[in-house]
Amino acid sequence: MTIVIEPMRREDLSEILAIEVASFAVPWTQEMFESELARGDLSEILVARLADAGTPPPVGGYICVWVVSDELHINNIAVDPRWRRRGIAGALLEAALDHGRVRGARRAFLEVRVSNLAAQALYRQYGFEAAGVRRGYYDQPTEDAVIMRRERL
Repeated sequence: MTIVIEPMRREDLSEILAIEVASFAVPWTQEMFESELARGDLSEILVARLADAGTPPPVGGYICVWVVSDELHINNIAVDPRWRRRGIAGALLEAALDHGRVRGARRAFLEVRVSNLAAQALYRQYGFEAAGVRRGYYDQPTEDAVIMRRERL
């Protein structure tokens, strides 16, 4: 499978919303994604297009990041359930880290549910380490978040 990472286009929004709803108990809304797009240089949403999976190539996943000062903040990442375990999340993480590096970020942060051990394992493969806990960070169900960081991009 050929994965092409590129900036989100407005016409990707319906596919992204479908992935979001399939992936999270409390999904981001269309307005939230539109707000991210409107933030300009602070925010970036990257999509993974599956070049070999159809015409036009479907969106297989996405990642939303902010670069604030010298920090990359990974705010949201999801992969379409039909395409999981094929390297898409890793490709998105690598692209996000490159995006941060180019914009002067020296470290990266994210939060992940305490129960999401698969995601934590993926993040560790990309150099992230647990740095703390945010109590009651998530809703539906209420759950703590592990703060993970990577010190060098």
